[in-house]
This record gives sequence, C-alpha cells and structure tokens, in this order.
Amino acid sequence: MNSHGFLDLPLDFRDPKTARISIIPVPYDLTSTYKKGADRGPAAMIEASSQVELYDIPTRSEVYRQGILTHDPVLHNGPPEELATLVEQRVAHELERDRLPVCLGGEHSISIGAIRAAAKHCGNLSVLQIDAHGDTRDNYEGSSCNHACVMARAMEVASTIQVGIRAIDGQEVANIDETRVFYAHDILAASDCSWMTSAVDRLSENVYITIDLDAFDSSIMPATGTPEPGGLDWQTVNTLIARVTATRRVVGFDVVELLPTEQHWACDFLAAKLVYRVMSMVFAARG
Repeated sequence: MNSHGFLDLPLDFRDPKTARISIIPVPYDLTSTYKKGADRGPAAMIEASSQVELYDIPTRSEVYRQGILTHDPVLHNGPPEELATLVEQRVAHELERDRLPVCLGGEHSISIGAIRAAAKHCGNLSVLQIDAHGDTRDNYEGSSCNHACVMARAMEVASTIQVGIRAIDGQEVANIDETRVFYAHDILAASDCSWMTSAVDRLSENVYITIDLDAFDSSIMPATGTPEPGGLDWQTVNTLIARVTATRRVVGFDVVELLPTEQHWACDFLAAKLVYRVMSMVFAARG
C-alpha cells in the first residue's frame, strides 16, 4: 500500500495547514449480515486511488490542488453506537476547520456519526442516500445503529432523499416517505431525467451525500457485501451528483460497502474514481 494516502500525492498537496479535503478511513464491519470484508474497503480504495488520473475531464479541474489529507483510520471493534460517536467527533473536527470530510467505509453504519456531525455543524441539512437498500429499520439485531438503520438515524436529524432503492423489509414501509424515495425500477423505466429534477428540488440548502456502492448494478459493482440486481449505472449516479453539487452546498460525503476481492479489482478503482469525481464536482461548484 502507498504510504502517502489517497491519490499517493506529493507532500505539498498533503499539508495540514492548507488542505481543504480530509479523507477519513473507517474500516468497520461488525454489523453486516451477508458477506463480510467491508473493513478492507478503505485500504483498497486508497490503494486503487494511486492509479486515478488527477485531471478530471467533466469538471476540467485538478481538485487535488486543493490539498487532500488522509487521516489515520477510525479503529473500533465495539458496538456501532460507540463507533458513531467516534466518527462524529472526527468529522466535526474537520468541519470546524472548514475542510470537506470524506469518509471511506466500511459498512454503512459508519455514516451515522458523520451525518450527525454535519447536521450539528451546518443546520438545514438534507441527506442524499444513493443505495440499493432502504436502511430505515429503527432497530436491527438489537442495535439502533446497525447498517440497516442508517437512514432511520439520519431522519432524526435531517430531511432525506433516497435514490436507487430496490430492497426493503416489510417493516420499513411505514418509515418510507414515498414522495422522497426514487426507486431503481422507476428510474430505469423513466424516459427522461425529470425524476432527478424532483429529487434535487426536495433537497435543502446543505447536503450530505452517502453512497452505498450496492446502489450500482451488481454487473458493474459485484464487490459489495449485499449486491442487488437492477441497479444504477455510472453515468446516472454522476449526473445526479453533478446536479446536486451545482445547486446545493455539499458539506461532506461518504462511500461505503466496498468488499474488495482479487478478481474484481475494477470495483476498487470505480470506488476510488467516484470519490475523486465527487470531490471534483464539489469544488468546481464552489469555484
């Protein structure tokens, strides 16, 4: 693994005094319920990132010049409730220094603390969830901070928009606001992007984006612990995020649920490229 963090950047672009972006690896995988291994996701994204070209074509920018710090990982082997507090503290620290916090998971429960920090720091927050699963259970397997409860916790501190959803438990139906959920089957059947306009219009001024990689169709993202067929493609996700960053202030984001496997190294690169692309969009919009 490279020793220089995300993108393997020269020292000049990793200076804590000037960096405007913070990478926070959270290699946690305690509550996942299908395939284990998401704790290896942050390291795999960082490793693959060394192969990402630094010039981003859609934004015509080189966002790495803003400075990117890669922090020591948030390490925790205990309950997800305790992890949420640790992540919240780390993300709050970066927000207070006017840096864009980018959390790399790990299972999806790592997002809870980050969302709480963003809500407290920014106010008037919406959470845009790009995901295959609703994650709106109030409690699962004895925990309110299980990976299946992420959006239930988000709804306590922010408004939400859910995109790409195609798998929920029957108990979640009552927790879902159909006016704020954009199901994958409807997106795939749509003749235009009017659904995207509706989704963006419902977001508040400040937005935190949480991207579970199983939002992508399993044909292009098989390396995740809970794959679901019938998902989104690369261009759809990129177009949605471009519209969000152009009209809202994205205050932080995460990319979670990569389960790296040797035969699917392209998935590691997709995740790393996605992280860099979102950074690029955020700062291109900020000017």
